[in-house]
Amino acid sequence: MTNLEILDGRRDASGGYKVDISRGERIGRVSSEWFSRPDDERYLSLSELYASVKSRAERSRTRTVESAAIRVEAHRDDPENLALILPDADAPAAPTHWSFGQLASLVNAPAAYLRQLPAPLAGINLQYGLTSHRAEQIKTLETEDGRTELRAVTGPDYGRIYDHELVAAVQKIAGNGTGDTRWKVPGTLDWSSGVYNPMVDITKDTTTLYASDRDVFLFLVDDMNPIEAGKLPDGSPDLYFRGFYCWNSEVGAKTLGIASFYLRAVCQNRNLWGVEDFQEISIRHSKYAANRFAHEAAPALTRFADSSPRPFVEGIRAARERIVARSDDDRTDFLRKRGFSKAETARIVETVLAEEGRPPESVFDFVQGITAVARSKPQQDARLEMEGKAKKLLERVA
Repeated sequence: MTNLEILDGRRDASGGYKVDISRGERIGRVSSEWFSRPDDERYLSLSELYASVKSRAERSRTRTVESAAIRVEAHRDDPENLALILPDADAPAAPTHWSFGQLASLVNAPAAYLRQLPAPLAGINLQYGLTSHRAEQIKTLETEDGRTELRAVTGPDYGRIYDHELVAAVQKIAGNGTGDTRWKVPGTLDWSSGVYNPMVDITKDTTTLYASDRDVFLFLVDDMNPIEAGKLPDGSPDLYFRGFYCWNSEVGAKTLGIASFYLRAVCQNRNLWGVEDFQEISIRHSKYAANRFAHEAAPALTRFADSSPRPFVEGIRAARERIVARSDDDRTDFLRKRGFSKAETARIVETVLAEEGRPPESVFDFVQGITAVARSKPQQDARLEMEGKAKKLLERVA
């Protein structure tokens, strides 16, 4: 059996895989999404998710209008509701909380303050801003759902990538995301045994497929096909899985982005453990965003899905085999020359000694020690800076 074969023989009696999550990075991005999503933003398959966001797009239209031609409609007898009358529109459009903020920002008005005012007063302020708006043109996104809803207000050169376009690109490699291809909603780590079980029922509580009125977020793994990249101190295999997450907002709430990586486990609250080789690309919704998505982001997703893990495995092997320190002085010099303080150097060496039963010698030893210490940093900037140094060490070996 080679390192690149499916390691069915490594499964324990429960059908899971023993993993060592003390190594690599911990990434909480997916967990943040999992914690914040209500049930109506959680989907059990890619087809269900696609149908929802595609239907929304089909009920939508965009238009570029003169800002001075927009009329704000608000009545004293209805102080809670405000609507916009757009040129050539059949009916007034009610702004969402998000688009109201965008509109206020475009005319340099304080959205938080306007929301506290009765609708007629807020309308007077918005109308003045629109009439005197120097940018002159804005692009709107309106959706028909019983009434006309104004979902987005952007500049005229905003390059919209629809949420369903990203979901469709993922479907090309992941099918339904439920196990009909190698890419699926992840399983769960059993903390008591350290075994990662890839076979978990997809429910509202376990799914990692999300969409709201302003964005989509998807996380999938190839966790039925583990990759062995060397051995642990006890001689057991160090197992990884491939994973990726991606996101988009067709209303301008965030960029489009894709992150790919190797990981050792996903826990119940969807933290990613033992992450290595994290790569991320993002595309702003600028004028040529749609072309960049077609020529960069979507092909990058396909390349990652179809690529061999051999370069990753060989990079880990090279880092394990490259000995850079054989004495305490060597270890201190190696870390201090790479920007680590005296205190950080001591903690890194102590961490490796505690986890491996010996002081660090190889590049891989130092990388694991650095990432372990980084996880304890309370400030995100400091943690990311330290993890970045570890990543550079691995890249130089590869």
